[in-house]
Amino acid sequence: MIRGPRAIAVFASLLLALSLAAVGVSHLYRPERTLDLTPPQAYMPAPQPASGLAGRGHRDGRRGQLVSQRWVETIAARTGIPKPALRAYADAQLGETDGCDIGWTTLAGIGWVESQHGTIGGRRLRADGTSSRPVIGPALDGSGDFAAIRSTAQSTAWHGDPTWEHAVGPMQFLRSSFDPWATDGDGDGTADPLDLDDAAATAASYLCASGADLDTGAGWSGAVLSYNRSGEYVDLVRRTADTYARRAERH
Repeated sequence: MIRGPRAIAVFASLLLALSLAAVGVSHLYRPERTLDLTPPQAYMPAPQPASGLAGRGHRDGRRGQLVSQRWVETIAARTGIPKPALRAYADAQLGETDGCDIGWTTLAGIGWVESQHGTIGGRRLRADGTSSRPVIGPALDGSGDFAAIRSTAQSTAWHGDPTWEHAVGPMQFLRSSFDPWATDGDGDGTADPLDLDDAAATAASYLCASGADLDTGAGWSGAVLSYNRSGEYVDLVRRTADTYARRAERH
């Protein structure tokens, strides 16, 4: 049994990790509010991978995969991102969504904040990009900080609640925000929000919909803010994406 100062340090570390996860989940469902979109002077644009992504149109190891499997294995080891998740984020970048320069690290930042890359709550991310148990968000019933959003017949088919809406999948999409941008990221003929390949590709389409330049702080922050209208959320995604970029560059 750990005692004394070491026990306090271990407990504090665990508490910090749990708090960061809670911040990510709690801000997903807050009602919209007006925010100052002016980035700070030293705002970091969406980080991009330094090198190693395969050229457009390349197929390596599975139907629809655009990125080199060797790159996936190397960067997954450096960053701690599950290989199926990293494949999904990199392929979404290489898909050239409407000519938009969306970085894989931005998608990875969102994927971690939303669902820990589909592994939240002890889930396992399978090789096909689906979680061992579907990721279903809490009911948006107006309680606490949650917005009140009624479900529809179409969204009920996703989450099973005939009364209240729930966000679904590893990128936590509502039916109303997924359907207009639904993208088949792995080329299997279906755009499924529970499949991270499809969810990441759809998130890229959604983030790029404004046509803003995501290489600028204002364009990047505005795009991520459209995903969740919380300044804290945007900052958490930025810090997570930056951490992944720095880890990926290690040799």
